[in-house]
This record gives sequence, structure tokens and C-alpha cells, in this order.
Amino acid sequence: MVSPPKLFDTQARAAYRARARAGGVADFLHRAAARQLQERLQDVNKSFTKRAFVGWLPEAWQGFGPKISVPDDETLALPEGAFDLVVHGLCLHLSNDPVGQLVQMRRALKPDGLMIAALFGGETLHELRHALAQAEAAVEGGLSPRVAPMGDVRDLGALLQRAGLALPVADATTLTVTYETPLHLMRDLRAMGEGNALSARRGTLRRETLQKALEIYQAEFALPDGRIPATFEIIFLTGWAPSATQPKPLRPGSATARLADALGTEEFNGEPE
Repeated sequence: MVSPPKLFDTQARAAYRARARAGGVADFLHRAAARQLQERLQDVNKSFTKRAFVGWLPEAWQGFGPKISVPDDETLALPEGAFDLVVHGLCLHLSNDPVGQLVQMRRALKPDGLMIAALFGGETLHELRHALAQAEAAVEGGLSPRVAPMGDVRDLGALLQRAGLALPVADATTLTVTYETPLHLMRDLRAMGEGNALSARRGTLRRETLQKALEIYQAEFALPDGRIPATFEIIFLTGWAPSATQPKPLRPGSATARLADALGTEEFNGEPE
């Protein structure tokens, strides 16, 4: 059986991350997501003593106290049933098999253990995507993959159920960062380790295409002070390892009260009077 081609080049992804570390990594989005994670954990009425982290920047996520940190390899180095909390730190959007990663995290959890994954969502860098697409179409007469595709909240939330996680929840938060120019944004993306790791990527951007993209970005998105915004949507996926102690949905038809009575309305059975 022939395996389907992988969306991401894992060697290129590793090289971008290594380059970011060597040049001084820009980890402010990781730290922002980590702070939100801590706030979410404070709202959970449960203590976690065996915590694990999955990702390539564990130092930015130390605030929630992981006991073990492993890289986001395709096979996660997590023992089965060992943890009550597993966090995936802002890199699931670059996985060739996100469902497989979620399944592996579920297996690493004890019953009623919590999994939280933070990843970039579909609104991320929509300004840059637009500018690059318009520029490449105008200058080169076609499009090539320049920014990794990212899912929306609904599609990503469905992955939790596919992975067998209970009580699934997906929600998003948006951060807007401003830069002096689009070039400053692109330099920051390199420092974040977020280079174009798509397997189908073409060569480097032509100079005239890049210049056109910079002009479009500035013309269409610049703020009154001349700076340009960059949107980063961070989606949080939350799910629990199944447990007999968790609440279960009622069987269809087992309700003991009418919804119409609770809402104070008349019940309509769909038949004309």
C-alpha cells in the first residue's frame, strides 16, 4: 500500500526551529498561550500531580509545572496511562497526523486525565496570506503554497471526538501584533521557527513578488500610525480521557420534563391546526 504524501517536511521544520534557537527565538506567543493555559487550569476543579508537555519550546511553558517534556515527534515518547495532564504546546498545526497525536496523548493519560492542545487556527496571518496570494497571482500568474493551512474551531473540535476524548471543547482567542513593516513580521516568523515547512513548497519568493506583497500588505492593512497588524488565532482543544465517573448524556426519550414547560412556550408538533 502506498502511503499518502506528508503535508509537512519534518526535516525542514526541525531546521527552522534550530535556526530560530541559534538566532534568539521569539517565544512571546508561546508564553502568551502558556499564561492562558494556567488560567484555564485554575478554573478546573481538580489538582494535577503528573503533568507532561509536548512541544519544541518547553522552557516557555514551565509555568504549569510539567514533570516531563517530550518533542512533538510523530511518535510521542510518553508512557501509557502515566499522566493526569498532558499539554501540547502550540505546534499541533504543523503535525502530519494531528488525530494520531491526540490519540497518543489520550493513551498517555490516566482515566479522567485532561488533555489540552494549543495551536494556531485558520485566522492566523490572514493578512499575510492575502498579500502573498495577490502578489504571486499578479507577478507570476499563479499561486504556490507559502503559508501552512490551518483549521477552524469547528473542524479542529471534531478531531477530539475522533481521538476518543470525552467532554470535548474547542475555543479560540485572537492576538493582534503590530509591526513597523511586513518585513519585520517575516523576520519575527523566522525567529518563531514558523518557516514554510510544507512539502509542496516551491523555491524562495522572487524579489519582485516579495516587493509586490509588501506593497499590498501596507496598502490594504496599514493602521493609521503606519504600522501593520498581524493576526494570530490560538485555538485551545480540551478533552478528557474516558472514565466511568464522568457525566454521561441521557438516553433519547428519557427526559422527565417537557422542554416547552421549561421555556414557558407552547409545544408545536409540526401539524397544521
